[in-house]
Amino acid sequence: MQIHQLKRTTKLKKGKYIGRGGKRGTTAGRGTKGQLARTGHKLRPEIRDIIKKLPKLRGYRFKSHQDKMSPVNLRDIEKIFEAGAVITAEDLVAKNLVNMKGGFIPIVKILGTGSLTKKMTFSGVAVSATAKEKIEKVGGIVVE
Repeated sequence: MQIHQLKRTTKLKKGKYIGRGGKRGTTAGRGTKGQLARTGHKLRPEIRDIIKKLPKLRGYRFKSHQDKMSPVNLRDIEKIFEAGAVITAEDLVAKNLVNMKGGFIPIVKILGTGSLTKKMTFSGVAVSATAKEKIEKVGGIVVE
């Protein structure tokens, strides 16, 4: 037996590429003519223009530096608390006027909707200008 008489034991996985009968002949899978058929073609990616126009929101995990305040109106406080009460954020959570946020007591802001007839002390809560005016008109105190 000579080396030229040897035969393979396994078949070729790919067939031979002969003339135009191969997998990537003539146009090499690029269609015909035009910018995309040329070598070194560059198309400006359109999605980049769209992305550049989007506002920068500092990522999807970004939370603003200011915590959102939970509003409570004077009319709700008038219904639930008695005269002379000292009202804090903890008291408002206990009376279910404000919900906890992530297991923490949120920043509470007292708004001036409704009227107040009882003298009360507000401590550790933010108060709007109209609410402060109504509280002090009745003789209440706002402690910042």
